[in-house]
Amino acid sequence: MENGIKKTPSSDKINSGMKKTPSSLFSITELDDFYFQHLSRSPRLNIERKISLDGCSISGNLRHIDSHECISPMGGFGHRAGFDTPNSTSDNVYEPHMMVVAAWDALRKSIVYFRGQPVGTVAACDVTSEEALNYDQVFVRDFVPSALAFLMNGEFDIVRNFLLKTLQLQSWEKKIDRFKLGEGVMPASFKVLHDSHKKIDTIMADFGESAIGRVAPVDSGFWWIILLRAYTRSTGDSTLSETPDCQKGIQLILSLCLAEGFDTFPTLLCTDGCCMIDRRMGIYGYPIEIQALFFMALRCALQLLKPEGESKELLERIMTRLHALSYHMRSYFWLDFQQLNGIYRYKTEEYSHTAVNKFNVIPDSIPDWLFDFMPNRGGYFIGNVSPARMDFRWFALGNCIAILASLATPEQSIAIMDLIEERWEELVGEMPLKACFPAIDGHEWTSVTGCDPKNTRWSYHNGGSWPVLLWLLTAASIKTGRPHIAKKAIDLAERRLLKDGWPEYYDGKLGRYIGKQSRKYQTWSIAGYLVAKMMLEDPSNLGMISLEEDREKPVVKRSSSWS
Repeated sequence: MENGIKKTPSSDKINSGMKKTPSSLFSITELDDFYFQHLSRSPRLNIERKISLDGCSISGNLRHIDSHECISPMGGFGHRAGFDTPNSTSDNVYEPHMMVVAAWDALRKSIVYFRGQPVGTVAACDVTSEEALNYDQVFVRDFVPSALAFLMNGEFDIVRNFLLKTLQLQSWEKKIDRFKLGEGVMPASFKVLHDSHKKIDTIMADFGESAIGRVAPVDSGFWWIILLRAYTRSTGDSTLSETPDCQKGIQLILSLCLAEGFDTFPTLLCTDGCCMIDRRMGIYGYPIEIQALFFMALRCALQLLKPEGESKELLERIMTRLHALSYHMRSYFWLDFQQLNGIYRYKTEEYSHTAVNKFNVIPDSIPDWLFDFMPNRGGYFIGNVSPARMDFRWFALGNCIAILASLATPEQSIAIMDLIEERWEELVGEMPLKACFPAIDGHEWTSVTGCDPKNTRWSYHNGGSWPVLLWLLTAASIKTGRPHIAKKAIDLAERRLLKDGWPEYYDGKLGRYIGKQSRKYQTWSIAGYLVAKMMLEDPSNLGMISLEEDREKPVVKRSSSWS
């Protein structure tokens, strides 16, 4: 063993004989039995696991929550041999990519412990920054790529503990000023405080009361459900998901979203700052990121909920909503050359059930940049659709999740990847991947962001490049049978990520510059890279985060297998 790296012979067998053209769409079942031909002789990476205590700051201003329950160690799950796993072996002895070694070391240093048990990873471990702000907390959305990396490496305890701890926090009363939030709201983040004198660990949670703009995280609950499904599929054990507490947690989250009200659309109405884009960026209304995550969470819940008691009626409501939501998104959010030409020729003020321009969108509101941006081949789900308003911006997370959740049809999924290839310089540039395109500037920036100094043109959420999105691009590339896109993007990231200290985001039209307020050693940048590498090396890992399209109208019953 050298530098904590073990070299062992491999017993992995690669299944050959699967015939698929690169342009065709892969199903999850096929991916479970199929590795890409160029990887058939690739060795596995083995890195010895090391326990690393969190060395980051634990100061903060969050509301204090005492917890008297200790998370017990998890047992009973076998470790799954795979990329970077000590249980896996290799026919060929070779030195693993040193960037992977450095990434695992950095990821382990970000681990947070509660009463001796790992419960998550901090957002960033940037020791050069004077203020920790909230980067020393465990964010639900930020932990997802970390969790996937651990699951793919056969390390299940930390993910189980995280799921249980956030579920426990869900049950606490949540208030902002004098207003009480819904019972199902999941925290945006939490922080463990270690009192070495009293030898007590306590947790503080943020449900939006400390966030910029005081916005509750709509996406946290969806990510929690998605991660619970990934954990269940990865371990092959449904014991956790079938516990009464987990079943109740899912019910509470979805009850918030499925409640009847004044809505005339199946999409969720949200405010600005409710998801990854957590500052004012004009995504209020029906943002694509939330709709895609909502769709995926609903589909995951169909697999996780037991058809008994309160879940029976909820499962029927989920099915009804899924059919309406998929129709709405595929019909009204989808944009390609033909759709754009149709909108360009829209008539307005149509008053009837047969109206073509159902949202009364004014053709003159189509931005000039879109006519040049839209290729003949390709398409995407636009950012937002509401009465007299279409936000034509491209949002990476929402489109990638749409592919993984099969919200996009197979044809639409391929079209999204076509667009990325056709507009590589605009959407990927020198550092994958643009969170949003294009950037807004001038008077539009003033009115949309409120003169936000962090979201200036081609920076942060306003056209900045986010390395964490690499794992989503990789997953979408593999699912659509285009691993070359993922490899090209990973190669770009490897040129700079480690050298630059794992920045949170990059600035500039091409993503050439480390972001002006970008934190270094950003955990989800590190984990996103690891997940991308592991999925490309072993495409069967995609199964834990991807769902196949429903070929027929599903029956409301517990699935005996994971799709």
